[in-house]
Amino acid sequence: MAARNFFVRSPKEEESSAAIREAVLLGGKNAAIAGTVVAVPTFVACRVLPWAKHNLNYTAQALIISTACVAGFFITADKTILRNARQNTIGRIDEST
Repeated sequence: MAARNFFVRSPKEEESSAAIREAVLLGGKNAAIAGTVVAVPTFVACRVLPWAKHNLNYTAQALIISTACVAGFFITADKTILRNARQNTIGRIDEST
């Protein structure tokens, strides 16, 4: 029996995949920037401040930095996808009037 494909392709699927690709690229760039911006003060604090030196081990430092990277990625990707969705909606409204 032949396998059936139940997925229906959207007429604008090419635009959709381009929007997702753009969101991933912008999210990756901002994740790298956020990780760098957070890593420098974290490492400096762990070398200089006595409290951080005693309480922030390598795992805690990695969690702080990775949390900033993940937040930067998802916030940027979400905003990019929503911006593209808004533009598509506004374009449909303009075409219908």
